[in-house]
Order: sequence, then C-alpha cells, then structure tokens
Amino acid sequence: MPATPSKMVALGTPAPNFKILDAITGKIKTLDELKSDTATVVMFFCNHCPFVKHVQSGVVQLVNDYILKGISFIAINPNDIENYPEDSPENMKKIAAEKGYKFPFLFDETQEVAKAYNAACTPDFFIYDKDMKLVYRGQMDDSRPGNNIPVTGEDVRAALDNILAGKPVGEEQKPSIGCDIKWKN
Repeated sequence: MPATPSKMVALGTPAPNFKILDAITGKIKTLDELKSDTATVVMFFCNHCPFVKHVQSGVVQLVNDYILKGISFIAINPNDIENYPEDSPENMKKIAAEKGYKFPFLFDETQEVAKAYNAACTPDFFIYDKDMKLVYRGQMDDSRPGNNIPVTGEDVRAALDNILAGKPVGEEQKPSIGCDIKWKN
C-alpha cells in the first residue's frame, strides 16, 4: 500500500470550477450549484483505496455533524476506471448508498478537475471559505490504516469550527496521506 502525500496548494487559491457527473443522481453538477455560502469541503475520494476505506465512516459522521451548520461537502473520484473498475460510477453509487453518503459523489472522468485542484491522493481534503478561497488543505486527522489512532476528523473539524466561529484557520496544516490518484496513461 504505497502512501502518497497531498500537495500543499497555496492557501488563498480560488477553487477551480467544474462541471462533472454525480454518480449518485446521474446528473451533471457544477461547483457553483454545490458550494455553500459558509464553507465548502472538496474531498478527493474513491472506492478501492484502503486509506479512504479507513476514514469512510468518519467522513460520514463529519458530514452529518456539519451539513446542518451550512457546510457543503463534495466528493470527487478522479481514478482511471479502466484499470480500477471498483471505482466506476455504478460502484460509486452502490458504495454511496451502502455507506449513507449525504453528499454528491462526482466522477472526474477526464481527470481535469483533479489536475485543476492539484489533488495527489485519496483521500485529499480542500476547504474553501464563503469566497471560495482555500483556507485548509491536507489530512482529516492523524489516523492511518494500522496505526491504531482513532478516526476523529480533528484537523478538518478544527478548520470548520474556526470558520463557523468567524476565526482564521490556522496555517499549520499536515498533508493527507493516501493512495496516489490512478492517472490514465
């Protein structure tokens, strides 16, 4: 299980817009229609990665805790489904139903969205403020498969709590660690 760190994109970077398929609804979605006026969390996610599987229930709990506070969550799967069929839109829809995802699970078929965001791994978290400027990028928390640290989401939660309290998000942020994005040849 190779561990790839996320790229630490410059804070203040504007969120790139997109127009891609929501595997759950079968409809094309854009950032403009999914973003929040409070904060928006963009997560690069997939089905097969052990790092994603490790945090799935924690992400569902995180979303359940913050969605009613006006935070928007968007998961994007950029993986090559020819070589990783478990990550296909059909399987994305199935996993979303099984795990109780209350957020759109978008399929980045061309991988242009992942490139625009400078995403490197799954999971990879990007938090944007009400003006869609990057205020957090990196890990959910210190938990990894096999390290016996519980999944709490503390890093993402701290950033979201600061946003909700009208405080700046701390700039000391740790990269996420996960499976590299499965780029097409």
